[in-house]
Amino acid sequence: MSILGLKKKQPKTFKVKVITMDAEMEFSCEVKWQGKDLFDLVCRTVGLRETWFFGLRYTVKDTYAWLKPEKRVLDQEVPKDSPITFHFLAKFFPEKVEEELVQEITQHLFFLQVKKQILDEEIFCSPEASVLLASYAVQAKYGDYDPSFHKPGFLAQDELLPKRVLMQYQMTADMWEEKITAWYAEHRGIARDEAEMEYLKIAQDLEMYGVSYFAITQNKRDTDLLLGVDAQGLHIYSPNSKLNPNKSFPWSGIRNISYSEKEFTIKPLDKKKDVFKFYSSQLRVNKLILQLCIGNHDLFMRRRKVDSIEVQQMKAQAKEEKARKKMERQILAREKQMREEAERAKEEMERRLFQLQDEARLSNEALLRSEETADLLAEKAQIAEEEATLLAHKAAEAEQDRQRLEVTAMKTKEEKRLMEQKMREAEQLAVKLVEQSERRLKESDHLKQDLTEAKDAERRAKQKLLEITKTTYPLIAAYSAPPAPLPPPEAADFSYESTSTRLDFKDSDMKRLSMEIERERLEYMEKSKHLQDQLKELKTEIESLKLEEQQQQAGVYTLRHEARGYNQEPVYLPQSNRNSAYMSQMAYFEEV
Repeated sequence: MSILGLKKKQPKTFKVKVITMDAEMEFSCEVKWQGKDLFDLVCRTVGLRETWFFGLRYTVKDTYAWLKPEKRVLDQEVPKDSPITFHFLAKFFPEKVEEELVQEITQHLFFLQVKKQILDEEIFCSPEASVLLASYAVQAKYGDYDPSFHKPGFLAQDELLPKRVLMQYQMTADMWEEKITAWYAEHRGIARDEAEMEYLKIAQDLEMYGVSYFAITQNKRDTDLLLGVDAQGLHIYSPNSKLNPNKSFPWSGIRNISYSEKEFTIKPLDKKKDVFKFYSSQLRVNKLILQLCIGNHDLFMRRRKVDSIEVQQMKAQAKEEKARKKMERQILAREKQMREEAERAKEEMERRLFQLQDEARLSNEALLRSEETADLLAEKAQIAEEEATLLAHKAAEAEQDRQRLEVTAMKTKEEKRLMEQKMREAEQLAVKLVEQSERRLKESDHLKQDLTEAKDAERRAKQKLLEITKTTYPLIAAYSAPPAPLPPPEAADFSYESTSTRLDFKDSDMKRLSMEIERERLEYMEKSKHLQDQLKELKTEIESLKLEEQQQQAGVYTLRHEARGYNQEPVYLPQSNRNSAYMSQMAYFEEV
């Protein structure tokens, strides 16, 4: 086995990851590829033709370097990682972006890189310019401002302003968004590429735009300085100020640039001027500075020459493309306007349709209500007509009842008059009976007095007769015969009355008188009973007349109210004044 066979077989490819401003790509590269091969592959993948502005940058220790096109990739100081990471960035910046940047992809990559440098504060930007640039960035991302779609807070997730600007003013995120939106609303109608170009046109006027800074010293013991390389030339800055250079060397005034180890020499075109020398910290930095100086100087000289055929073709194509896109945008805008007008007309028609439907619905409802109202009114009219007919019928009946009640009232008045006459006769009869009763009572009292006197005379006569009998007849009875039984007292009295006292009343007279008194008393009682029966009949008749009169009056009152359309209850008027005479007479008869 040979020594060569023991060697490990080397791989033929290696992995590369290229990071652009908006994408990441991975490639499998051959070991023999030079930097130009990888760069061309990336440009073809991206679709970039303006390749002279860009390069592949990689990190070397504490600084960065650009991939050299004429040298193999693996022979340069690239990282040994797998995959090897490169950043596809703009290495050189144009003086006038509107004239030099032809392709839309070139503009877009520059826009993204410059925007990131401003947000990372690698390029100083004032707050006012930051807000304006942010408004163009929003226009490029979201298109035209639409209040119905872009609600407050739609920019909350976007990084649009440098942190230095946000910290400089005590403003909330909503306040910043309101300021940006105010500018954003004015950019209506600007396309994305136009908004990005406007962004770059403002950014190219910033002092730190397109400048690459390097720390240098003018001599080994002097203070530190900063060297700036851009499209205009070389500039010397103090460490604390990157905006205003202390000294500048335009490309048109430089005759030669060279370095030796860490020393760097700038020879002006004017031989009378002094040669400017400075020192860098590393040899690698001097190589990078020289590389940037050569590239920027070549572009500077190239801008002042006639464009090559390739560039002219690119510009012509770009011009045609812009004209085509402009026409497309105009057509699109016109179509959009027509669509918006059609949508507005449609919305108006729909709104009008809805309005007409609402009006039709309301009209139908009104018609139904009118029909219901008409039916109700017809029904009410029919009911009113029936009520009128009924009321007319009731009025006729009431009129007949009134006439009948008037006749009845007249009869009642006649009967009342007759009854009053009967009552007066009854009163007179009662007065006569009272007088007769009083006279009979007086006669009865006289008769009772006479009877009492007669009884007293009879008692005295019997006493005298008894005394005479006791004194005369005892002797005769004792001597001549046995004693005969004594007559009854009545016989004795009668004999006595017949023989001795002719002036006093006899027993037959007393009986006759008593019988006459009893007969008169019975006649009086019979007449009193007959009179009481008559009084009861009269009272019953008066009560029935009163009840009938009240009913007739109530019927007249009710009929009058019904004829007038009222449904109230009848009111019965008191008849105390009218019946007081009857009641007093009845009380008098009851006492009798």
